[in-house]
Amino acid sequence: MRIIMRWLLYALAIIITAYLLPTEAIFVQSFFTALVVAVVLGFLNSIIRPILIILTLPIQLLTLGLFTLVINAALVMLASSLVHGFYVKSFGWALIFSLVLSLVGAAINHFEPKKEEYQD
Repeated sequence: MRIIMRWLLYALAIIITAYLLPTEAIFVQSFFTALVVAVVLGFLNSIIRPILIILTLPIQLLTLGLFTLVINAALVMLASSLVHGFYVKSFGWALIFSLVLSLVGAAINHFEPKKEEYQD
């Protein structure tokens, strides 16, 4: 139950982020598309992202971890190419999208009930 709730909240964060940014730069066709993007980004962030962070460890150390932003933007661009109905205009907009998405996601997660407040 908790996984489904987090998936729905992440899709909501994607919709809110797409609404906050210009339509010609970021486009999400529907809530169902946002659900698919949430699954794809979740997969990419859990499988591909750790591998990329390990491979780019020297750059990560030189930039004090700021290269992670570039990795996040690259994963958003990859998700954009994989999901029909999700469009990101450029790498710069993907970087902005990933930053705003993390802020919106943190705000939404702040209001998520804690594990003790409900039973699985």
